[in-house]
Amino acid sequence: MLSHAIVTAAGSTPTRACLVLHGILGSKTNWRSLARRFAEARPDWAFVLVDLREHGASQGLPPPHSLAAAARDLTELCAALTLPVRGVLGHSFGAKVALSFAGDTPSLTHLIVVDANPGARPDRRGSEASLSALDTLEAIGRSWPTREAFLAAVMADGHDRSMAAWLAMNLEHAPDGFRLRIDVASIRSLLDGYFVADLWSVVESSPPQRRTTFILGGASGVMDPAELARLDAVAARGGCEVVVVPGAGHWVHVDAPDATAAAVISALR
Repeated sequence: MLSHAIVTAAGSTPTRACLVLHGILGSKTNWRSLARRFAEARPDWAFVLVDLREHGASQGLPPPHSLAAAARDLTELCAALTLPVRGVLGHSFGAKVALSFAGDTPSLTHLIVVDANPGARPDRRGSEASLSALDTLEAIGRSWPTREAFLAAVMADGHDRSMAAWLAMNLEHAPDGFRLRIDVASIRSLLDGYFVADLWSVVESSPPQRRTTFILGGASGVMDPAELARLDAVAARGGCEVVVVPGAGHWVHVDAPDATAAAVISALR
């Protein structure tokens, strides 16, 4: 089963749960502080922070490592939770897993997509930073005597310290220092599925009882003008809401946490 943590407001008795899914190379801790804010504002919800397959502590799941498999993992997790899962929020890769899961889960009442393109992107546009990070992890090896040695190697390969520190969240203690706990080949397989999947049908044919919200970074390049126009057309006929956060890049929740929190809290009303 996927590793997960549940966030609720103090003294609350939630009646439903919302899954929270990180992006590629992330983990369930990425959204923890924001999830606390969500729970305080929406105490009727429990927020389930998930380590997607081959990320964080969810290691060793059987292949194939695909978008569909990642969505099936969520279905299995839902069966083990005590609260009914009525919402899912995902960022980037996690958003596309959320869309795939939503397509197979008509009982969902809330779908929140954070800076992700529902369509196929065979040119891999907009994910250059993640792909470059994977190249670096593949090149520098998996074992390190200290965390600082890992950071130095990542920065020597052309990344800034903030990116190096983010990648260092994938280190775990080992007898001789630190070890990269993720398998780069498995992550690449997940990304391959992410780039070829076209999930516009989930957005354009959403059940009438489902509230779908897109939260996009105003400075993000994930969607081109034609794709934004397609999304706006869905919104114009009441199929979704679109919230653009001015000045925020792809990591909207990092660049603008207050605006992101406000948008999610509003989407869950």
